[in-house]
Amino acid sequence: MSTTESTPVAAPAPKRRLRDRIPVVHQLRQSVGLQRGMLITGLVVTAIFILTAIFAPLLAPYGFAQLRDADGPFGSQQPPSAEHPFGTTVGGYDVLSRTIWGAQTAILVIIIAVILSIFAGVLLGLLSGYFGGWLDRLLVVVCDAIYAFPSLLLAIVMAIAISGGQSNLWGGVLAAALSITVVFIPQYFRVIRAETVRIKAEAFVESAKVLGASNSRIMFRHVLRNATRTLPLIFTLNSSEAILTLAGLGFLGFGIEPTAAAEWGYDLNKALSDVTSGIWWTALYPGLAIVLVVLGITLVGESLNDLADPRLRGRRRVAQSAGVVAETSVVPGGTLTAGPGGLAGLEDEATFDEHGIEVKP
Repeated sequence: MSTTESTPVAAPAPKRRLRDRIPVVHQLRQSVGLQRGMLITGLVVTAIFILTAIFAPLLAPYGFAQLRDADGPFGSQQPPSAEHPFGTTVGGYDVLSRTIWGAQTAILVIIIAVILSIFAGVLLGLLSGYFGGWLDRLLVVVCDAIYAFPSLLLAIVMAIAISGGQSNLWGGVLAAALSITVVFIPQYFRVIRAETVRIKAEAFVESAKVLGASNSRIMFRHVLRNATRTLPLIFTLNSSEAILTLAGLGFLGFGIEPTAAAEWGYDLNKALSDVTSGIWWTALYPGLAIVLVVLGITLVGESLNDLADPRLRGRRRVAQSAGVVAETSVVPGGTLTAGPGGLAGLEDEATFDEHGIEVKP
């Protein structure tokens, strides 16, 4: 009886769709269980915060510094009502409007502070880690000194030095953003420098040097793209820290004036005396906004951090794990498949009938 031989064919590698290449979407599809719930919750809260900041002029019933409408002044410390759902502050501002407008101020500070600190920290870390020498020692000492300094105290000093008594919107936002930038630069510097020191010793960097590539080409084309993989994680965690630093500056009186922009920390500072008098609405909503936004961004950052570390990832379902193991065979030519006789049938080249019984030639 003749035997039929079949050549195993390797299954083609599945192509990644465009949506799977988006970082957050890829991690969302990768997460399971509680980890997925944390990531979805953080994304929803963060999306609400961003949309509120973008559409603040449409969502807020009044301006952030508005004290009256067609019916007259709002009144000071008015309880929640139909006209003012969150009540009014001691200065006569609408709490709901200032809470919504505060999201816009917070996101402006986050964008300016984090982007500036990323550019400065990444560039300094890349130069320091690649060239080394006296430049590396000097930058490490300076950044370690800044990093060891209390961040809020450093932000206060920088805010006083930068603002120069300015109380307008962009003067206050830039003062807060630049003060936070100085605090964040050492974090990006240390991460990028450590990755650059590791990557520049790899074989592909040595090959690029042998081929005559310039230092700038090696740094920005080969080293940089491999050293910035953890930046999205640091970006999310630093965004929440920027909100807390901005709120701390405003709470201590170094933030933005109420006539220039709405700021949650400033509103909390003015609501301290209200809490002892039983007026709870002036402090509840700005404080709740800070807590929810920081919680949402932190959940996104911690979830991305867990998914980036294989040791911290949640286990896959048993069925999915079994499928992955079956598809990752090391047998040349594709997945190893055995006939009814098992591996012995493959080794002995025996033939079997439809019931799995060996047929002697």
